[in-house]
Amino acid sequence: MPSTTVRIAMNGVTGRMGHHQHLVRSLLALRDQGGLALPDGTVILPEPVLVGRSAPKLRALAARHNLPHWSCDLDAVLGDDSIDIYFDAQVTAAREEAVKKAIAAGKPLYVEKPTASSLTGALELARLAREAGVKNGVVQDKLFLPGLRKLRRLVEGGFFGRILSVRGEFGYWVFEGDWQPAQRPSWNYRAEDGGGIAADMFPHWEYVLHELFGPIRSVQAHITTHIPRRWDESGTPYEATADDAAYGILELAGGVVAQINSSWAVRVHRDELLEFQVDGTEGSAVAGLRHCRVQHRAGTPRPVWNPDLPASATFRDQWQEVPDNDTFDNAFKAQWELFLRHVLRDGPWRCDLAAGARGVQLAALALRSSAEGRRLPVGDPAAPEPTP
Repeated sequence: MPSTTVRIAMNGVTGRMGHHQHLVRSLLALRDQGGLALPDGTVILPEPVLVGRSAPKLRALAARHNLPHWSCDLDAVLGDDSIDIYFDAQVTAAREEAVKKAIAAGKPLYVEKPTASSLTGALELARLAREAGVKNGVVQDKLFLPGLRKLRRLVEGGFFGRILSVRGEFGYWVFEGDWQPAQRPSWNYRAEDGGGIAADMFPHWEYVLHELFGPIRSVQAHITTHIPRRWDESGTPYEATADDAAYGILELAGGVVAQINSSWAVRVHRDELLEFQVDGTEGSAVAGLRHCRVQHRAGTPRPVWNPDLPASATFRDQWQEVPDNDTFDNAFKAQWELFLRHVLRDGPWRCDLAAGARGVQLAALALRSSAEGRRLPVGDPAAPEPTP
């Protein structure tokens, strides 16, 4: 088959997410399987070009994965006509300037979320890309998880009847860093560096809710810092200036109510680190990262509240597992494949920078709602706010 090499500048892949999910489990996995076959028979062979600020880290990463090309000079990489796509997985505070440079260079671009540190910045990136005619995308990996793909199957098949509510639980205990190393980088807990769980996770909840259940119409949130003192990678204590827990109630178009709890200060008593429960008039489902379980109206037991007697049944045993009925690949890799098809053959694509701006808007409104102690409307992020 004819093959085409696509050179992808990957900025920020020395970090955990960029390295493991985007480089190793997505593009290198595509390379190792022989490339991505397009409908016309052409095979796409991704060729990562590593970009970053630390030469020693880039050199070591390139050697580990047998990648011949890396650079600390972003301008030179973007000026190289052989570079076909720009990808950005840097810390949020550094992303906006780099993405503007990629747009100015006319490169199709794919970026992690949040796309910018502010709604103004996110909207500007979407506008610049649109005006430049540059194909663009934002990572929306949760939609490609096996559990949520099964959940989408249920929604599209009408399983729930009229959907009433969605409840999401996400999080785990991130060690403070004093007696055990933290599982997340210290910048996540510094607001001045773009940290905070609301800024990180509300963009995820926006696209999940928007794509599966409908646009968000209002948000009411309580956002806090439960653990005010942590220890960084060198063992030095620091004050956490960013939030580590966010509790939100969101109303969707059509009256669906969503409650989403996100916390890096919660110990897990769930089957998976992320779970959504959806309740409808005809049935309910609980979807996690990989599994999805259902309980149909016709098979719903009759629970009776009696605190004086022990429960006679195990409630989780009363649910039915949704079969895979498909082969599910890594979620990040699945979206990379769609983006490559979009760039090279105009395949369908919805996850653009305008969608990314909606996520930045929701995070900003959630923070404002918490600060002001009130519910706020959510509208088109590109439209001016109504005068109070």
